Amino acid sequence: MAITDTDSLRAEALAQVEQAGTLDALEAARVAFLGKQGSIALLLKTLGKMSPDERQVAGPAFNGLRAEVTDAIAARKAVLEAAALDAKLAGETIDLSLPAPESPIGSVHPVSQVMDELAEIFADLGFAVATGPEIEDDWHNFTALNMPESHPARAMHDTFYFPDADAEGRSMLLRTHTSPVQIRTMLQEGAPLRVIAPGRVYRSDSDATHTPMFHQIEGLVIDKGIHLGHLKWTLETFLKAFFERDDIVLRLRPSYFPFTEPSVEVDVGYSVEKGPNNTSRRVVGGSGDDDGHAWMEVLGSGMVNRRVIEFGGLDPDEWQGFAFGTGVDRLAMLKYGMDDLRAFFDGDLRWLKHYGFAALDVPTLSAGVGVGA
Repeated sequence: MAITDTDSLRAEALAQVEQAGTLDALEAARVAFLGKQGSIALLLKTLGKMSPDERQVAGPAFNGLRAEVTDAIAARKAVLEAAALDAKLAGETIDLSLPAPESPIGSVHPVSQVMDELAEIFADLGFAVATGPEIEDDWHNFTALNMPESHPARAMHDTFYFPDADAEGRSMLLRTHTSPVQIRTMLQEGAPLRVIAPGRVYRSDSDATHTPMFHQIEGLVIDKGIHLGHLKWTLETFLKAFFERDDIVLRLRPSYFPFTEPSVEVDVGYSVEKGPNNTSRRVVGGSGDDDGHAWMEVLGSGMVNRRVIEFGGLDPDEWQGFAFGTGVDRLAMLKYGMDDLRAFFDGDLRWLKHYGFAALDVPTLSAGVGVGA
């Protein structure tokens, strides 16, 4: 083929590419000119039959033709794809005035649901919700809670410390409990107080019932004339409302916590219920002394230590109080029949669909705190 013939082939190819109105038409043009049996591909195959002098002239011309057509196809393809995308976006606009789907894909995580349930129950008991920083200093997290320097909870293998101290020289860490919120609230608001402090806490631990990050809720009552009977009544009322049963039986066992004195661990009676496939789950309710029943620890609590009240800026001769704390994740496991805490943080959509709650199922004491999908 003469060099002049490439000009007509170029004009024909570029015209066909430019006239391609769809991606399919453009692909057809590409195959016609650049495919294995295309015009330009066949033209390149003739180079082998030419003399060296002819190839020296024809080679650059043929390769230049192929490159020019290839570039034209790529440019035209970009234009067509952009037009197709614009058309698709124009046709897929969302009408925000339409009602929400009857079955939304998303769901409320069990931890969020239980947090809402707890807040609803304690709000009915007159408690406010208090919050505090998750990055805490060791004075609020340990010292003000009557934990000495030698306390094992301060150890590096239990606590996540930051390398740098704050402006006052205090070590910084991820809080190991929500108790620092109690100190901050006493210092800021004084007394009397009736607050709960839900939130995330961090400890260096991980197995089927422990994770490095988990959720706690702690309660604090500061007033005059407060005694252990007030604590027991509050916890009993809370657990009856949470598990939605009136046969809740509590057992208070003497214990030790640095920030309370006296301190008690709270056990609740439960039984084991058999499920499908020979599975079993703990069901709270009934006396732990009956046949087939047992006791399970669910809370730590006690009367606020005098030193903690002093650290909170209050006079312990005038003000007394009680405090309690429990794991939100474990309460969720116990109430809704989950057996592995690690699944809470895996993000498995099948698990979330099974255990999640409908977004509009807001827990209330009148309609029930345990409603949900």
